[in-house]
Order: sequence, then C-alpha cells, then structure tokens
Amino acid sequence: MSKRDYYEVLGVSKSASEQELKKAYRRVAMKYHPDRNPGDKEAEEKFKEASEAYEVLSDENKRAAYDRFGHAGVEGAGGMGGGAGFGSFSDIFGDVFGDIFGGGPRGGPSRGSDLRYTLELTLEEAVRGTNVKIRVPTLVSCKTCDGSGAKPGTKPNTCTTCGGHGQVRMQQGFFSVQQTCPTCRGKGKVITDPCGDCRGRGRVEETKTLNVKVPPGVDTGDRIRLSGEGEAGADGGPSGDLYVQVSVKQHEFFQREGRDLYCEVPISMIDACLGGELEVPTLDGRVKLKVPEGTQTGKLFRLRGKGVTPVRGGSPGDLLCRVTVETPVNLTNKQKDLLRELQATMAGDKHSPKQSSWFEGMKNFFGDMKL
Repeated sequence: MSKRDYYEVLGVSKSASEQELKKAYRRVAMKYHPDRNPGDKEAEEKFKEASEAYEVLSDENKRAAYDRFGHAGVEGAGGMGGGAGFGSFSDIFGDVFGDIFGGGPRGGPSRGSDLRYTLELTLEEAVRGTNVKIRVPTLVSCKTCDGSGAKPGTKPNTCTTCGGHGQVRMQQGFFSVQQTCPTCRGKGKVITDPCGDCRGRGRVEETKTLNVKVPPGVDTGDRIRLSGEGEAGADGGPSGDLYVQVSVKQHEFFQREGRDLYCEVPISMIDACLGGELEVPTLDGRVKLKVPEGTQTGKLFRLRGKGVTPVRGGSPGDLLCRVTVETPVNLTNKQKDLLRELQATMAGDKHSPKQSSWFEGMKNFFGDMKL
C-alpha cells in the first residue's frame, strides 16, 4: 500500500510554516490519539501516519529532501517509515503536546496575581476627582530571605528527582512524554532549610497603604490600574497589578446618566400657576431657575454645561431639572374657601385642557356610559 502525501496527511499546503505544521499535527494527533480511541486500529494507524508526517516535515533537511524526492528521499533517514523506530518521536510529541500532558518548560519565576479593590466615592468626588488612600491586603516578597524561601545563609538545593530540569520523562506505551517533576513542582530546586518568616514560600501577607489618584469624571464601573501593586510573583517573578473598581454612592439630589445629571425640583401649585424664580442646586452651587406660568408636572428644564465632564475628555453634560408640582396639604378653612371660589371661576376647557381631553377620550372609549 502506497503512502499518502505528508502534506495531505496533515491537511496543509507545501508552503506551510513551522507553526502551521505544529498546529495541524496537534489537531490530527488529538483526533486519532490511541487514548481517545482504545482498540481502534484504524485510528492508531492514522495517528502513526500523522506523527511520521510531522517528524519529517518539521525537520528542515528532511523536508527539503521530501519536497525534492518524495518518500524515497527520507526512507532510512531517521523517519518513522522504512522500519525506523520512534526514538525521535517522543521528543516531537513532548514538544507539541507537553502543555497538555503536564510538560512544557521547567518551572521558574511566575507573575503574581492581579487584585481588585472596590472604591466607593461620592458623586462630587467622582465628578471633580480626588486622591484617596486605601489599605489592600496582599502577598509581598519576604524581606528576610529576599523571596528565595530559604533560610538566610542557605540556598535551595538542586532537585535529585529531576536533576534540576523541573521535568521527568514518563513512558506511556510506545512513546514517552515529559511531565512536571512531582518533587520540586517544576522549579528544579527544593528547599531543605526554609525561611522561618515565610515558611519557604518566599512571600508573606501584608497590608499595603496606597495612594489612588482618581481622575475627574469617573463613574461606576470604571477601573483604575495600579501597575505592579498586585501580589508579588513567586520565585522572584514580577508582581501583578491592582485594579481599583469605582462605585459611586447614591446622591441626595442628583442622578447621573452618562455626562448628564438629573434633579427633581418640587414647586408649589401657586408657582406652577403664576410662574416664578426658584433656586436649584448644582455641583457648583445654587443657580436661579425661571419657571414660566402654567408649568406642568414632569416639565424638564435644561441647564447647559452643569453636568459632568467625561473622564476621557469632551464637553461637559447638562443638568436637567424635572419639575414636580406639589399639592398643598393641611389647609385652613379660609384657604379651602378661597380654593372653592377659585374653582367656581374655572369652569370650561381653557384652564385644564389635558383634563378635558382625557375625559373626552374616556367617553369615546366607553361609548355612551356616564362617568
């Protein structure tokens, strides 16, 4: 039975790069791996076929010979065809699948974890910006052992299980793979005399006090990144980052929507009827708001430029004041009599056009039903 073209086996073109070859081999080998297809002879043959193809095409010299002479150019040249064994295949498989089977490069310094801190601000602080001191519990490098984990005056010893490589080779059927050393956990060294302060971990818990500069215009959900202020890395690795998550407290008067602020302003029935001038709050102080006569509940008045300047720049938003007409309570008898007199003079549609049209609509809805 003639062999299939190696490029066809992996499903790549003849111009495929080294990374494309590795990716294609990973895909095919994972599909037909014997562990995934126990007892399936056809899958086992396809797995061997893909491994043979990759073994040849991943080698620059063998690939050149194959491209020029085909299968005849690589027979007996260390490939897996023509009676050759799997001596070099274990290295290939470990290189491509080492991360899946616990292999990969030996352990060493690793980056510390990122941290998150929720910072509560008042609306004024968020809009204007501020400086805040926060206390963050974290892991820092042990000063006693300088992060090595070994007692001062001593140092870690080379792991005798892996010989300092951080990996051990494990035989699995007809091939072998590299796995992380169980003794040193991939570090290549073991601590026989640990530091008394960090107990060999190289890091200790500590609460840090940090100054956070909050830029003007931040809002709930915004994050401020403090580079290198996260947990210290293991084995001398770089520290992670601290992300300060902004949460703005509810305000007594204002609600924020993007760059605009909303404020509800209660006014008396008299001011709504006759009009007038009111004082309303803004983040910069009080301003005068002119209310025209006949103002209805829900009317919005826009004060331009009295909103928020966004944290990423741009023009400031507006303050929108929503009027709520308040019904008077606790009236005296005299006040009630005055209102009754007023009511007697207000017959007709011109004083309450919305009420009149509403009742007319109700009559049409219910037909001739009397309301």
